[in-house]
Amino acid sequence: MKKQLDKPFPPFTAEKIAKYLNCPFEGNGKTIIKGVSSLEKAKKGDLVFSTQRKFRKSLENTRASAAIIPTSETFSRIPVIKSENPHLSFIKVIELLHHPELPKPGIHPTASVSPSAKIGSHVSIGAFSCIGDYVEIGSRTIIFPLVTIYPGVTIGQDCIIHSHVSIRSSTEIGKGVVIHNGVTLGSDGFGYVKEKDGSYMKIPQIGKVIIKDNVEIGANTAVDKAALDSTVIHRGVKIDNLVQIGHNVKIGKNSIIAGQTGISGSVNVGKNVIMGGQVGIADHIEIGDNVIIAAKSGVSGNIPPDVIIAGYPHQDIMTWKKIWASLSQLRPLIKEVKRLKKRLEKIENKEK
Repeated sequence: MKKQLDKPFPPFTAEKIAKYLNCPFEGNGKTIIKGVSSLEKAKKGDLVFSTQRKFRKSLENTRASAAIIPTSETFSRIPVIKSENPHLSFIKVIELLHHPELPKPGIHPTASVSPSAKIGSHVSIGAFSCIGDYVEIGSRTIIFPLVTIYPGVTIGQDCIIHSHVSIRSSTEIGKGVVIHNGVTLGSDGFGYVKEKDGSYMKIPQIGKVIIKDNVEIGANTAVDKAALDSTVIHRGVKIDNLVQIGHNVKIGKNSIIAGQTGISGSVNVGKNVIMGGQVGIADHIEIGDNVIIAAKSGVSGNIPPDVIIAGYPHQDIMTWKKIWASLSQLRPLIKEVKRLKKRLEKIENKEK
């Protein structure tokens, strides 16, 4: 089993790319596209994209051979593909043209695979990976070197599991899941009961971790298994690097969690929630659908759906902005109060 480097993609014409995107184009459709780039660093043969008028100057100065622009814009210096969402179209072009080479199907001779494991067709298992008893791995899943999968784990089809991932028992993974380097799934939840002598007795963690389809989990993230029930990451959730998800947590579908966020035990997160970096969430609270939580917020209570919050303790983001805007005035205000206090004391002393 040999891992190859990414291959450069073959050239396409602007017209072919426009047809693939189902978008109209203007200009020379036979223009050859050999690569993709940013506006500033593009060279001849590159395709770029621009989303807003503020990037107009960069578009005018770019050395690219073609561009994807909004449907409402006009530009004639180079061929343009017009899209309602240029950024999304640009991503689709990258996926069309750029195909990273992945390990070929097969089990590396140094991998340890239990005889009781069920391995689907066209699965790749890399060097020094360890697959435990009664593990089930779906077709076309790729397991890179140095992955450890404990007994009883189930993994669906078309997953990619990168090196140094540890997947512990009682973990169920759906289809199309991507797990990046250093992730731990199914580690014990953080639960202890204090005894009379001041020591702590560990609460047995005998639940599960369930990862639904099309989830992506960033490097060095940990998802703890539940004490009794299940920690569930629903379909389409995207989790950044260095995130901690505690036991019994439920994350609703299509939610996004940015890096260094910590979610305490038994939190229920709704659908389409967005959490900025370094968010901290207290245990046993409910977060409604479509909530946006600004970076570095400390969430200490339930949040209703469809709101934007910030700060610690959390509050409506407009209230938080007003508070922070007023902080710069606080020191001068304190000085003025002290001055007025002294003046008042002088007046009172004279009256005496």
